[in-house]
Amino acid sequence: MNFSAWSIRNPIAPLLGFALLLYVGIQSFYALPITRFPNIDVPVVSVTVVQSGASPAELEVQVTKEIEDAVASISGIDEVQSTITDGQSQTVVVFRIEKPTPEAVQDTKDAIDKIRGDLPAGIEEPIVTKVDVEGQAIQTFAVSSPNMTLEELSWFVDDTVTRALEGQAGIGRIDRYGGSDREVRVSLNPAKLDAYGITAADVNQQIRGTNVNLGSGRGQVAGNEQTIRTLGDARDVAQLAETSISLSNNRFVRLSELGTVTDTYEEQKSFSRFNGTPAVTFAVFRAKGASEVSVAETVAESLDGVRKAHPDVAIAMVDDSVYFTYGNYEAALHTLVEGSILAIIVVMLFLRNWRATLIAAVALPLSAIPTFWVMDLMGFSLNLVSFLALTLATGILVDDAIVEIENIARHIKMGKTPYKAALEAADEIGLAVIATSFTIIAVFVPVSFMPGVPGQYFIQFGLTVAFSVFFSLAVARLITPLMAAYLMRAEDGMEDHHDNDG
Repeated sequence: MNFSAWSIRNPIAPLLGFALLLYVGIQSFYALPITRFPNIDVPVVSVTVVQSGASPAELEVQVTKEIEDAVASISGIDEVQSTITDGQSQTVVVFRIEKPTPEAVQDTKDAIDKIRGDLPAGIEEPIVTKVDVEGQAIQTFAVSSPNMTLEELSWFVDDTVTRALEGQAGIGRIDRYGGSDREVRVSLNPAKLDAYGITAADVNQQIRGTNVNLGSGRGQVAGNEQTIRTLGDARDVAQLAETSISLSNNRFVRLSELGTVTDTYEEQKSFSRFNGTPAVTFAVFRAKGASEVSVAETVAESLDGVRKAHPDVAIAMVDDSVYFTYGNYEAALHTLVEGSILAIIVVMLFLRNWRATLIAAVALPLSAIPTFWVMDLMGFSLNLVSFLALTLATGILVDDAIVEIENIARHIKMGKTPYKAALEAADEIGLAVIATSFTIIAVFVPVSFMPGVPGQYFIQFGLTVAFSVFFSLAVARLITPLMAAYLMRAEDGMEDHHDNDG
């Protein structure tokens, strides 16, 4: 089928089609997330096991080794790392890049379920989670106040700032550095434990068993069915101190009689300084696939609300990688626009006809803008790699249009009307234009299927170039002959003829 002839004879359909592509392309451009680099999906799974009071040596033998042996049989594993601290074992399983993350998580869960009976009975249920690898924090802030200690600032960040930020669109997690966490400490008196005939482990087990909220089914209340919950969690330290501890011979004693219960802070494990003085800092990480610029705007708006509600607390920005990301974004846009303008100027110098130049220049936006729609569908982002692809393709996008318009001008020189010249010229070189475009596509598409991490970077490069070239082919076969048939004049061919003679 001769698409160019069909387009010339039925101009409404292709014009409306490309108008729709322009609309969805512009919408997608503003919807695409702005990031410094493409999003990389690395299949990493974490297995965390907690056993209160267990030493690292015990956890290594009884828990960590069992988990490592279990996950070692999973296919596609690249690396296994374990970290053991007092009461906690964490095993990180890194899979090869080609393994789908959901499959990696499920395989790890299945492996842990098989050995669950071999693990100590006193451990908490193993937690298997996917580790989101999003690189460095996009912004870091320091919090200070003359009226608060570092411990109070830590609680302010954990309770106020984190609550204001978590749950907002695009924000992945908030990490605090410096300060210390709140801790309710139960200090048992060994002499009293011996006197009452109970061990610290027994007290710990009873506190864990009673200090918990449980679901208790459903019931009829005032004619309506309501959920019933049993609230056993202590509301404050005083209530916790009054917790009844069961002794032998059906006797009970209050927790406060076995020791002291204090509301305090744990030992400081991390330190941060701002302008030479100790401070509490927090870092903001974006969620996977979120726009760094949008997240930064959300963080700024949320922190403005916190500052207004707490004027005595100063929140200062320490590091902002979004500034460089947005700078790269603007520089890439400027480069793309400048390259397009220079390409149009070169076309004008060689064609020496403003109508022909206009028709060739239209191919640039009609090819580039619909590409943003495909990028949005495929989950790409506006980053250095995708902009590099569009910038590289700028000159390629007008090639087909130049070939088409030059051949049409040659037929006009033969004395044909622009309408007839467009029909015959487009049909004459149609196969060559299609072959040229698909040759370029065939060169860049394989780049998208490179294995490993480089493949995840270059998939956006190769496919962006390929789709933009495909749209430029569609423009050259449908829009360029159509515009030439209805916009060019017979004298355009004569002007070109005189210029060549001169």
